[in-house]
Amino acid sequence: MGPSYFTGVSDPLAFATTYHAPVLARELVALLGGADRTVLDGTLGGGGHSAAFLESGATVLGVDRDPRAIVQARARLADEIAAGRFDTLAANYADADAALEPSRRFHGILLDLGVSSHQLDDDTRGFSFREGAPLDMRMESDGLTAAEWLNEREERELTQALREYGDEPKAGRMAREIVRRREHRPFATADDLVGAIRATLGPRSGPSDFARLFQAVRIAVNDELDGLARALPALRDRLHPDGVFAVIAYHSGEDRLVKHAFREWSTACICPPAQPVCTCRGRALGVLVTRKPILASEEEIAANPRARSAHLRVFRRAGAA
Repeated sequence: MGPSYFTGVSDPLAFATTYHAPVLARELVALLGGADRTVLDGTLGGGGHSAAFLESGATVLGVDRDPRAIVQARARLADEIAAGRFDTLAANYADADAALEPSRRFHGILLDLGVSSHQLDDDTRGFSFREGAPLDMRMESDGLTAAEWLNEREERELTQALREYGDEPKAGRMAREIVRRREHRPFATADDLVGAIRATLGPRSGPSDFARLFQAVRIAVNDELDGLARALPALRDRLHPDGVFAVIAYHSGEDRLVKHAFREWSTACICPPAQPVCTCRGRALGVLVTRKPILASEEEIAANPRARSAHLRVFRRAGAA
């Protein structure tokens, strides 16, 4: 299950609320937390990870694009706000760099990608494939809903998203089925998308297929992979020397992006192998802390099954020259 980073927090759900159960909190506190450390929690959610960092003695800035998450976390951590140890920023983590003061730096940065337990469980948010749930899936209140995206995008774009974000071999057939169906009746609820999936994959398709393909639509609607690619280098440069960047991914595309970025940053020369003279930066930007991802323990998975797909990767920025 990966290395053990015990921090004295014995209960894997010690910082869970009905809003969200933070994954790998013990491991993250050991990596990022501690007295006199400043942490950017780039995906605040219900504030579970932030609460763990605060308990360790850190000062935390929580960032989230979901206004409801900000309200929930501020209510939960009101005492820490009053003490000047916690604050929030309403923004997409992909745009957080532009919203921060130019000189602001952090000892630790966390991105816990995907959606929170609360977002999944609240049918009105449209992330689930429960019967009758609206096809919304937006992290924010603006932009296209999932229904609008399915009804308006060209077959080529639907195919690309289902293939790249959903690892779907029959993406082309499914996109054609979506286009065919929307000509008769626009997509509006989860039932419509489930129907298109079943028509393409057959009656044996089930919850695992629905979860995978609903996730693909959510990633496309919220432009999540492009946002992650944009955020990684910008947030890396917000680290103090020896600062730690931790990312939890739940999707193979997200995990691949993080793995490749962290490996490249940890390599001294990134010139093509056949190039005779180095023309790149010629130095590593830091150290890859995790050769393989840290996974949740069996204990944590038993308590929170959604932790099963979590992959935590960690990069440490180079120290001062």
